[in-house]
Amino acid sequence: MAVSYINKDEFSMDMFSLKGKVAIVTGSSTGLGQGFSLAMAKAGASVMGVDYVESPETKEMIEACGGKFEYMVENLMSIEPVDRIIKTTVEKFGQLDILVNNAGIIRREDSIDFSEKNWDDVMNINIKTVFFFSQAAARQFIKQGHGGKIISVASMLSFQGGIRVPSYTAAKSAVKGITMTMANEWAKYGINVNAIAPGYMATNNTAAIRADGERSEAILERIPAGRWGKPADITGPAVFLASEAASYINGYTLAVDGGWLAR
Repeated sequence: MAVSYINKDEFSMDMFSLKGKVAIVTGSSTGLGQGFSLAMAKAGASVMGVDYVESPETKEMIEACGGKFEYMVENLMSIEPVDRIIKTTVEKFGQLDILVNNAGIIRREDSIDFSEKNWDDVMNINIKTVFFFSQAAARQFIKQGHGGKIISVASMLSFQGGIRVPSYTAAKSAVKGITMTMANEWAKYGINVNAIAPGYMATNNTAAIRADGERSEAILERIPAGRWGKPADITGPAVFLASEAASYINGYTLAVDGGWLAR
């Protein structure tokens, strides 16, 4: 008799639900962070948003859909607020299950002239805070004893060099690297660590490029999908990686790029 390796009861659409989960989303006031927050809430999670400005619009959108959202105003240019954010989240919602490292900045300057400040500012928030926030979340997951999900926002420049953005390229390449490192060490605790690499998205970070007609046209010519990405294009993959449906995906950086890397 043939041996079946399929359990007909293992698959359920409930695997994609975040009901009962608690997520922290950084950079929650606008753009991708707002999209991640809304998507997590719609999937059933309670969300703590974090940004250097308030997130009232995100809160209004989520509560209008019947979701739960609170936010904290914190400056993630340093790691000082990290433990406080996690403590406040656990006090408010009782636990922590998901961390979305979305907050980041970009500085554009010719590499030959690139300043130390532009280097340090980008590296601090885009990689140092990402690592130490992930570390703090992992400690909380281990303390709780039932695993967790960490999703960081990488970039096309995790795979490519870019132009006039040396610190951003370095930081986003490092996000891809530490995603693998953390996955290797923390998978034994039931912690999944992955990243999403957005393609060229219509967000605040790309406003200068989109305003440059020649540069914008050159980018669009290379994207098979023929358009800039939207925050909504990223939210489905994020919810998937945050769900039990992705429990065997670890250390991977998923490109959501309209086909950019395929060219």
